[in-house]
Amino acid sequence: MPLHIRLGRLRLRYRDGLVLHTATSGAIPALDELRLTVERDSVTAALGATRINIAYLTGIAPETLAAQCLEAVRTVDWRQDWSSIVPALDAARPALPAPARMLIEMAAADGAARAAGQPLAIWLGGTTAARVATNQTLFHSDDATLLQRAEAYVGRGFTDLKLRVGLGALAEDVHRLALLRERFGARLLLSVDANGSWSADAALAAIAAFAPFGLRYLEQPLPPGDWDGAIALAARLPVPIMLDESLSSMTEIERLIAGGVPMLAHLKLAKLGGLDRLMAAGRRLAAAGIGVMVGQMNEGAVSTLAAAHAAAALGADMMELYGADGLLDDPAGPLRYADGCMHLPPGPGLGLSQHDMTGTVLWEGLA
Repeated sequence: MPLHIRLGRLRLRYRDGLVLHTATSGAIPALDELRLTVERDSVTAALGATRINIAYLTGIAPETLAAQCLEAVRTVDWRQDWSSIVPALDAARPALPAPARMLIEMAAADGAARAAGQPLAIWLGGTTAARVATNQTLFHSDDATLLQRAEAYVGRGFTDLKLRVGLGALAEDVHRLALLRERFGARLLLSVDANGSWSADAALAAIAAFAPFGLRYLEQPLPPGDWDGAIALAARLPVPIMLDESLSSMTEIERLIAGGVPMLAHLKLAKLGGLDRLMAAGRRLAAAGIGVMVGQMNEGAVSTLAAAHAAAALGADMMELYGADGLLDDPAGPLRYADGCMHLPPGPGLGLSQHDMTGTVLWEGLA
């Protein structure tokens, strides 16, 4: 039977009016996401996804990225064996942006795992899991909303919380950390993410001000690319630094390893361009003794499940997989978040047996 391939564009919103708001992204009320579905005889054979309103990370406008994804999907020979798709894509389109490559590589990996009858984590060379622990993040908001959302997370067993900082005055961030510690005490694992918004002096001042709150780590204090600054800062701080936006290629992974100063690494599919690259980076970092977090860009069920399977396969030290929690419009259906964990659906590949495409279909064809 021929394969039916569709590329759709979805707008995904969160319940309770949640707006993503960080120091670099600004306010984002919804996810603009592409979904790639491959079906044989109306049965799902493979799924891929990528979020396109992430210009604050990629520098690529959503419409431009959507066009690049569309062109790549249309030019892939989907009649090939799953294992041949990505090598052919890399040979034909070596400069394809990471989020576009991620879309197709994810589908090829899911298709191969389904064909092998294996959960994706096992196909990736690791072990699978019924559930994986994850943190939750607290985006910029007023105090009442901050505490309301923190209460809801803690009530569902999520006690590993990350606060987005660096959007305003340092005193405001100190105030919000104090609110969280006063309300929840030591049962919270607290960390902060500045999304590259600080100078070295500002980061030093922040860490001094945050000292009473017992932070687990400080994520991306300096702008990406400031390697000398990050290394110097990490050598001075009592709190571990985690790099995120700084790690978008294997070259940068190797630079972190060569830096000689202990830091943590936050790996994401949208930055590296696919499961194969994320797995290679994670294994390289683990071999060098560097702690790894596997995360996502606030993405829908398909991408978040892919990240979760990669995290399980790597045995990652930390996971940031909250992206699909509370989405209202995802055609893959809601994922279960409870007891501090993301619960993975059973079955081969990503474990998603059905995906009813909604939104706008950008292209479809047979192969």
